[in-house]
Amino acid sequence: MAEAQGIALGPEPMDADVRPTRLLPLRQLVDISIYWLGLSCIWAGLDVILAGRLQYEGLVPAGTEGSALIRIAVLGAVIAAVLQPTVGAISDYTTSRWGRRKPYILVGSILDVLFLVGIATSNSVLMLAVFFLLLQASSNSAQGPFQGYVPDLVAEKQVGLASALLGIFSIFGLVTGTVVGSIGVATHQYAIATVGLGFIEVTTMLVVFIRVHEGRAARDRRGMSWLRVAGSAWGLDILRQRSFLWLLGSRFFFLMAGGVLMKLSLFYVARSLSQPQAEAATLVSVISVVVVAFTAIAIFPSARISDRIGRKPVIWVACGVGALGMVTVMVAPGVPVAFLGTALYGVAAGIFLAVDWALMTDVIPKASSGRYMGLSNVATATAGIAGLAVAGTLMDVVGGPSQGGSGPRAAMGFAALAFVVAAVLLVPVLEPLRGRAARRARTADGGVTGADDLTAAAAGERGVADAPPTEAAPADAVPADAVPAE
Repeated sequence: MAEAQGIALGPEPMDADVRPTRLLPLRQLVDISIYWLGLSCIWAGLDVILAGRLQYEGLVPAGTEGSALIRIAVLGAVIAAVLQPTVGAISDYTTSRWGRRKPYILVGSILDVLFLVGIATSNSVLMLAVFFLLLQASSNSAQGPFQGYVPDLVAEKQVGLASALLGIFSIFGLVTGTVVGSIGVATHQYAIATVGLGFIEVTTMLVVFIRVHEGRAARDRRGMSWLRVAGSAWGLDILRQRSFLWLLGSRFFFLMAGGVLMKLSLFYVARSLSQPQAEAATLVSVISVVVVAFTAIAIFPSARISDRIGRKPVIWVACGVGALGMVTVMVAPGVPVAFLGTALYGVAAGIFLAVDWALMTDVIPKASSGRYMGLSNVATATAGIAGLAVAGTLMDVVGGPSQGGSGPRAAMGFAALAFVVAAVLLVPVLEPLRGRAARRARTADGGVTGADDLTAAAAGERGVADAPPTEAAPADAVPADAVPAE
């Protein structure tokens, strides 16, 4: 009966690079997405807890807290960028009684809790850093395979909704983690707060592990060693995925722009708006609330609109609104105008969060979704640090030793420029037509739709690397995308 209603309760036979067609009930879409709450919660909470411990426990010399955090964050970003695609690619080929994604999600989440306990009990910055980097390894080993679920399980009609749920749960996780971390700092109960983050993550993981049914079958290794499979994540065949690479670049610059505002907001409020310390700290908290609120408001409408008119036009709107928001912040004469700019950025972030991920699942080869969704995290993991490095340096150069207010304003101007670059890099991305545009193209072309043309073009980008094996293929043939670069 469930199948007759279009509800997928188990693996659906499908071609190697075709989306599922069965529609999932809303409950299962929520089950697929809820783990994002746990993942976001951990990192948002740790940002607050680590900053609090460095600031108030004297783990590093006074005045070096920021540089200590940056060094740890850079190493963590490298681990995230390397492990997510590698473990994601391995999961594409994994067979187990639990499916190809769940073993990594389960083991990674359990290790997360152990390493969080290590962070909670560490009394030196060295041990904090060691357990933080181990946490990066375990968490990203779970996240890489987990990101393959939407391409594996969700039909095209529901991708926008699934992407919106991803955004909502990410926001919930950000807020939850920040609240837990802030309570830990305020009460000096760092250990309890840190372990509490792990409890939240494991709870969301169990929902996925117990309630989500695995999708397509694992790819055939055809005799390849697991080491070779791991190396395949970095094969040069990815250069044929031009739409994926352009979209990756667009995501990098968009996230870089947003990171500038969030990471340098205290400097902006204190220097550019001339607020004293207590008021500056309060305003930074208010800015975060404004951004989160407007992000949440924009997510679901943006997802629905993108299902009708396409993803790219909606992301272009996000880039335009984001650039306008950063320019508004840059020239704001006072707090009210600055809040207007941050609200505009929140709208842009909500639009982007709802649609970018959906577009990414549209353009990647579905059979290798673990690999490609893992590779997409390279932009996510490095954008914030790159933005901080460029905009922070610009702030210091323009502001000078006097720490003038022009420095943070210059950084916000750079963020506006980054939004423009993100929009430009999106232009070459090929996106299948949908909705009215597809129907108009079908009528104009006498039955051959523009979507068909774009699908063919995308298949040309993929080439044979991610195509399903044919009967004529020899038994020992090796997929092109499984051969690492020599």
